[in-house]
Parts: sequence; C-alpha cells; structure tokens
Amino acid sequence: YRRRARLAVSVTKSGDVRVGFREREAKVVTAMSRCDVLMPPLDQLLAPLAALIGSLSIRAQIPQVEAAIGEQVVALVFRTMKPLSGSDERLLREFAQHHDVDIYIQPQGPASAYPLTDARRLHFSISRPEGTVELDFQPTDFIQVNASLNDQMVANTLELLDLKGSERVLDLFCGLGNFTLPLAQQAAAVVGVENDAGLIDRARQNAVNNNLANASFIADDLFEIADNAVWRGQRFDAVVLDPPRAGAKEVLPFLPKLGAKKIVYISCHPGTLARDAGTLVSELGYKLVTTGVMDMFPHTAHVESIALFEQVS
Repeated sequence: YRRRARLAVSVTKSGDVRVGFREREAKVVTAMSRCDVLMPPLDQLLAPLAALIGSLSIRAQIPQVEAAIGEQVVALVFRTMKPLSGSDERLLREFAQHHDVDIYIQPQGPASAYPLTDARRLHFSISRPEGTVELDFQPTDFIQVNASLNDQMVANTLELLDLKGSERVLDLFCGLGNFTLPLAQQAAAVVGVENDAGLIDRARQNAVNNNLANASFIADDLFEIADNAVWRGQRFDAVVLDPPRAGAKEVLPFLPKLGAKKIVYISCHPGTLARDAGTLVSELGYKLVTTGVMDMFPHTAHVESIALFEQVS
C-alpha cells in the first residue's frame, strides 16, 4: 500500500550494505530483501538497491534513499554526503534504465534534490462521483502514503461536511490540494493555506490542470499567524484541518471568528487531536459530533484520526 518510504542505508564493518527500515530509536537497520507493504515495483527492489549502493564509491556517505511512487513512475532520491564520481553516476543511470525508475540526487536539504536521469511526471489520482482529480508532485513533497486509504479519507471528509454547493470552505495545511481539489468539486469556493510555498505553487498548478477555478491557494505560516493574514479576514462555512503531528493549536482561536459552523479535523497524532478537541469544545463553542480512526499505517502503532465538530448554536 505504501507509496512513499524513507529507506535507511547502513554499511556493516564487513562492508555489507543494508537497505531497510531503521528500528525506532535504534542505530541498526533491519536488513530486508523485499517489503510487502511497499507498492510494486518498489517492494521487490530492496535487494538490487543494496547491491547498487554497495558498488558505489560513496556507499558509506549515503544515509538514506527516499522513494516516491506515482501512478506510472517510481522516483528514488539518494541523500548523498559527498559528490558522486563519474563511475557512480554511470552505475546509477544503468540501474535506473534496467529497473525503469527515475533517480534524483539530494546533496543537502529536500529543496536541493535534482534529477540525475530524465524526470517523468509524478502524479496520483483521487476518484470521486463528481469526477477524478489528478495531483502532480515532486519526489520530496509530502503526500499521504496509503493510496486507497487516502481516497477513503477524502470521501469521509466530504461525507461529514455534507456540502450543498453554496458553501465557502477553508482548507488549512492543504499541501498539494489533496482535500482542496475534491472539495472544490462540491463547494462554491475553497481556499487552501499551507506553510510551504513550493507546495502552494504546485497546488495552484494542480487546480489549473483540473479546471477548478473556484480553488485558490495562499502561502502562509500557520504556526506564527500574522495579523494581516489574508484568510483571517474572510468568512467560511466550513474548515478542514489536516495538520502535522504538532497539531493545529495556533489556528484554533481564529476559527469561530471565520463563521465556520463545521470543522473536520484529520490527524496523524491522536494526542494532539485530543488536546485540540478539548480547546474547540471547552473554549471555542464547538461540540464533538463524531470521530473515528483509519488504519493508514498498517503494522505500526500509528493511526490516522478524523473528527467532526459543529458550532453550538
């Protein structure tokens, strides 16, 4: 199921290369030859990938390989601590051609990643009765890792909001438009807000590509909210929150002032959802209507939660 993965790389004292997942709070990497929770064809590439890294001159300076799987393309991002040699580049290109993958090199932070081979279009689709939306992304962008569960999560969100077509919806922490674009198929207007300007650029282009002129996007810091933040001066009927693990406590005080009667909160950390739910219910005039969990991360202790809050009249 997993269409994104961060694979750890380690070199043993004997020179063997291990590619797999790092055990929580441990320095060792669980050596794996295949992984049944990775989407094909990446599930079968762990052993060839370890062999490839073992053949490189900088094998001890590659701490991780990040993988992103689109609907037709697999992209591998090699984090490199030293420059590649000419031989290294040749071996990587041969691997890319033989296994039909795109290879990127990341010498520093995520923004430094560049394609070593031809970069094909990475995208995924969300199918709804109103139509299918396609979202393009870069290999280091955040996307939901579980494709089928993401479709269900979007469907659950729309069902909870029960939009009639005249509403204005605010999507905070919108990313590439994962919720924004399906919302725009049912609402009069949707505004997506996200900290990452690069994600906002791609979200805007995704709206254009899907002919959704009623979806607009704002790049804004949602952890240090400015007095002149554009979205603060608007009115919305509903809000969707999909924050990172830290939660959404900084934006909560502004929600009642927006006029939002419904809030759907999607969370990857039940602890911060519980904290923020307490604020919404005890301090901000909302009631918790329903909640549930989705097994977004099978075989782990993590779950994705979803909750609907309604303003107390």
